[in-house]
Amino acid sequence: MPLVDVRVPNIGDFENVPVVEIQVKPGDEVKSDDPLITLESDKAAMDVPTPQSGKIAEILVKIGDKVSEGSAIIRLDVAGGEDKDEPKSANGKRQAPHAQPSTNTSKSPPPEAAQSEAQEEKLPASHPSGLVHASPSVRRIARELNVDLTKIKGSGEKGRITRDDVKQYIARSESGGAVTSGIPEIPAQDFAKYGPIESRPMSRLKRLTGPNLHRAWLNVPHVTNADEADITDLEEYRKSLDASAKAKGYRVTLVAFLLKSAVSALKEYPDVNASLAPTKDALILKRYYNIGVAVDTPDGLVVPVIRDVDRKGILELSQELTSVSARMREGKITPTDIQGSTFSISSLGGIGGTTFTPIVNAPEVAILGAMRAKMQPVWDGAAFQPRLMLPLCLSYDHRAVDGALAARFLRKICYALADVRQLVL
Repeated sequence: MPLVDVRVPNIGDFENVPVVEIQVKPGDEVKSDDPLITLESDKAAMDVPTPQSGKIAEILVKIGDKVSEGSAIIRLDVAGGEDKDEPKSANGKRQAPHAQPSTNTSKSPPPEAAQSEAQEEKLPASHPSGLVHASPSVRRIARELNVDLTKIKGSGEKGRITRDDVKQYIARSESGGAVTSGIPEIPAQDFAKYGPIESRPMSRLKRLTGPNLHRAWLNVPHVTNADEADITDLEEYRKSLDASAKAKGYRVTLVAFLLKSAVSALKEYPDVNASLAPTKDALILKRYYNIGVAVDTPDGLVVPVIRDVDRKGILELSQELTSVSARMREGKITPTDIQGSTFSISSLGGIGGTTFTPIVNAPEVAILGAMRAKMQPVWDGAAFQPRLMLPLCLSYDHRAVDGALAARFLRKICYALADVRQLVL
């Protein structure tokens, strides 16, 4: 039977990404683009689809394995599973993207893999040699909390270190042992003794973004500056564009104008369109303008990246925002969707509020937050006039951006929003 090995496609800059879910089993019939496994990077979970139809002959990975681009994950029997749109070579034979013919139909693991598994099973509960027996998620938690796993005795099967083992180790350190984490965990409590409770698992997306936000908050000296933009004239213009856009299947929202105004400020103040060098003694200035936009999804916030904002107009940005937001809410996230941003925007205007402190999306050095606009009396020098004012908040990394620069940067955004002509220059 014709077998092909389905391999991990291009997943961006990620390597050694753990397998967190296997969505098929041997014997399953799959169609082109059906999900096979789920990978979990530091930023998002992503499904690896099958490149063509067929039957699952063998699963080559297990939960917890780490894979990279090109890793074989599934052996697929493609007999009778040809897709209509499947590419063919000059001699008429099928070609599977991201798949290569299998030369080994044996279901026994190679000797090296069997030896590695055997060695892992024999690991003792203590780790005098420096080796540890722990899942990728536990290792990640240990790295974030600066905990040395070789000093922990695992309570799991065959000495495997669990999350509870890590928490208990930190608790013991707090009560008199050596401090192994700069920020110790909050002690666990039995909330049930105070009243009824319900335990609801967090979504995978929130479990992924939580550590990233925590790391950014701990490493970045955050400062937030607030200002207001007069968008009275802009709002009339936006409504006129939106009325025409509705008939074409997309919306023109304030976010498109925020994107353009941010680029105008980033060009004038390039130190904000930068990142700290790893040595922390230089700024890496970026001469491109890719802006991340926080999107509210049922599973939590996702920040897709809108690329080359400086080269696109309001209508083109609006169409792209509509399309990207829909894909994010449907969970169709690819690695390239969330990589390469130079600045971020988080808008809560559709919900409400007057101010907030967005967390810098490190390694960026600033993020813009927008709230709900409201009519206010504004003095024009002779009388109070009703004006639609938009509250804006800029959080920034004080190592790269000082207060004066942040204030000028945010003022530039306000000026651009107040005079829509500046956004089309």
